[in-house]
Amino acid sequence: MKALLTSFRPHKMKTDDNHPVRILLVDDNKLGLMARQMILEDAGYGVTIAQSGEEAWETFQKTQFDIVVTDFRMGGMDGLQLIRMIRESNSPARIVLLSGFAGCLGMTPESSGADEVLVKSNKEVPELLRAVRHLSTQPARRAPASATPARLVKRKSNAS
Repeated sequence: MKALLTSFRPHKMKTDDNHPVRILLVDDNKLGLMARQMILEDAGYGVTIAQSGEEAWETFQKTQFDIVVTDFRMGGMDGLQLIRMIRESNSPARIVLLSGFAGCLGMTPESSGADEVLVKSNKEVPELLRAVRHLSTQPARRAPASATPARLVKRKSNAS
């Protein structure tokens, strides 16, 4: 496993000169949460954990995160509900949705609102590290057009 992590180690990616990329990691499975936290921290990322969607949302409102990695199926607020709330807040955070059901439910970035959808499998570790590395180098996410205030949208005039 150490060799696997070494091959996916980022080049000390930082959001600025003093801070590593900040990740909010969400899963109600404590063992899975701890394993992913160790992997991401070993790769040089700053990780904050939450064991429920509700806890994640509360934490998210208090701290700015670059990336949110959330499980889909959790008791209470699920991953899709959390993603919807994050998107409605117009946050520039990137989101990775993890699910063992992604394939059979046909989850895609378009249908889930996430930037990446990953299947929990034996390939999860390298895929998670690839997704986080990729998203951490992308420009901040812009608010969707539907979130643009109406006063800023140009209206066509109906000159007859």
